[in-house]
Amino acid sequence: MKLLVTGGAGFIGSAFVRLTLSTDAAAQVLNFDALTYAGNLENLAAVSGNPRYQFVKGNICDAAAADRAVADFKPDAIVHFAAESHVDRGILSPRPVVDTNFIGTFNLLEAARKHKTPRFQHVSTDEVYGSIEAPAEADESYPLKPSSAYSASKAGADLLALSYVTTYKLDVVVTRASNNYGPFQFPEKLIPLMISNALEDRPLPIYGNGQQVRDWLYVDDHCRAIRAVLEKGRAGEVYNIGGNRALPNLDVVHKILAATGKPESLLKTVEDRPGHDRRYAITSEKILKETGWAPQVEFEQGLTDSVAWYMRNSDWVSRVRSGEYQTYYEQNYGQRGAELNRIVN
Repeated sequence: MKLLVTGGAGFIGSAFVRLTLSTDAAAQVLNFDALTYAGNLENLAAVSGNPRYQFVKGNICDAAAADRAVADFKPDAIVHFAAESHVDRGILSPRPVVDTNFIGTFNLLEAARKHKTPRFQHVSTDEVYGSIEAPAEADESYPLKPSSAYSASKAGADLLALSYVTTYKLDVVVTRASNNYGPFQFPEKLIPLMISNALEDRPLPIYGNGQQVRDWLYVDDHCRAIRAVLEKGRAGEVYNIGGNRALPNLDVVHKILAATGKPESLLKTVEDRPGHDRRYAITSEKILKETGWAPQVEFEQGLTDSVAWYMRNSDWVSRVRSGEYQTYYEQNYGQRGAELNRIVN
C-alpha cells in the first residue's frame, strides 16, 4: 500500500510512519510536511534511509503543492495528520489554525477527489465534542460542541470530509482520538512539558485547580488504531479512539513528579486559559467491535517509558526548545540536493 502521510514529521504522524515501515514490509510512505515549529525530521532519522520512505516539504495550505503530491505519488490512501494542534497557540492566534485545519483539509480533499484516491483518512480529536459532564461518554453520534478555534476548525474539517462521501462518493473515514502522549512529543503539551520541566527543576505550571479531566492514549496505540481503521473501517464512518484512562491533570502531574523523583514544591498554579474544557470522555466500543483494536499500553507503563525516554534524550529536548532541530532538514536533505517542490523518486 502506498500511503501519503501529511504532517508525518509531527509527533503522531512520525510515530505512524515509524510504525508502518517497521510492521508492514510492503508499505511505501510519502511524508508531506511543511516543517512548522512542531515538525521535526529528527523524529524520522531511523527511517530516513529506508527506500520505501520519501519526504517532500510542502504545505497543505498550498493547494497546488498538495495536488502535485497526490498526482505524482498516486497513493492508495491519504492519512491526514497535518494540523495546528496546540489550543493555547490557537487562542493567541486563531487564523493559522483555521487556515491549516479547515482550508488545508479542503485542499487535500479536492486533490483526492480529482485524482480518485481510493481512501482518505482524516485524523481528528475528541475535543470536537467539547466538555462532557460525568458520567456521560461521547460515542460517534454525540453532538459536536467545540470550545476553541482549534476544536471548531477540526469539527468543521470532520464535517467537510464526511460531506465528500455523500456528494462525491469519496471513500473517507474519520478518527477522533483522546489525548496522546509518548516519545518525541513537542514539549508544549501537558505531559512532555511537565516531564522536561521537572527534569530541569523548573516550575510545573498548572492551569486553575488542575481538575480538568483527560483520557490518555499512548501514541503507538493510537497509530495501531489508525492502521486498523485504514484497513477495516467503513467509508463515511467516524471512529473514536480512547485510551480508557481518564485522569485529572493534577493527578497526571503528581505521577510525573513521582516518576522523576522531584518535589511537589515545583508545582505552580497559573490562571486558567479561556474556555478551558473541564472533561473529555469518549467510548471506543465501535472501533473495538468493527476492527478488534484495543489499547495495549497501560497509562502507568506508558508514562514510565515516556519519562525514561525524555531522560535519555535531553539533547533532543534542548534542540527542540532552542529551535536547533530545524537545521536537521538542511543537514540531512539540503546536502543531498533534495528538491523541495516535487517528489524525488
